[in-house]
Amino acid sequence: MSSLTKIYTLKDEALVQLYIWIDKEVRPLVKKPDGTIDQYGAGLIDNDIDALRHAFLSGVYTIEFSSETAEFLGRLNEFRDFDSSSSAVGGENMDLWNNAVGRKIAKKAKTWRELYELLLKEVKDGDLIMSPTDSRKYKGEKSIKRMSKSLVIKIKENKTGANVEFLDVRQRIVLTKDDFILAIKKGKYPGYAVRKHYSGEFPYSTRDKFSFNNLG
Repeated sequence: MSSLTKIYTLKDEALVQLYIWIDKEVRPLVKKPDGTIDQYGAGLIDNDIDALRHAFLSGVYTIEFSSETAEFLGRLNEFRDFDSSSSAVGGENMDLWNNAVGRKIAKKAKTWRELYELLLKEVKDGDLIMSPTDSRKYKGEKSIKRMSKSLVIKIKENKTGANVEFLDVRQRIVLTKDDFILAIKKGKYPGYAVRKHYSGEFPYSTRDKFSFNNLG
């Protein structure tokens, strides 16, 4: 499976598996007429299941890609027109907090199942936020309120930690390092440039201040 296909199908695959485990081991979930779990059924919002979902999905992306990719995709999921209502702000805080817990716990897990079991303990210990009214505040970078016309993130590193594969978020295309560098040189990605190093050339961002994209 290509990185492009995987990055957009992984969420659904992980969610199906999570809900199967929850249905069997935590409590029964609402089913569709065909017996499959209804992902839009009652009892999945602003509670422990909601918290587990965000933490688990962010953890899965950390295991399969990287913590930075998981962080960005989690905040991209919160992308919407600015809403300053207390319920919206509380919900965003809850989601981002739980995403962060998922990324942290994923560093201790080798498999999805191990991640799930560790997160169940986080629920039991009260480390996840299970209500938008929780007073704990997420301290990291917040959701993306405005997205630039060209937004590229790193999704794969080599064994030495160098960025070798990138995702163009708007166009939904995966670029190798060489492809990205060539496109930058042709002027296709305003806001990005190429830095020369003794070991070769590397793309970097010249304008954004996000740390998650790991492009400088």
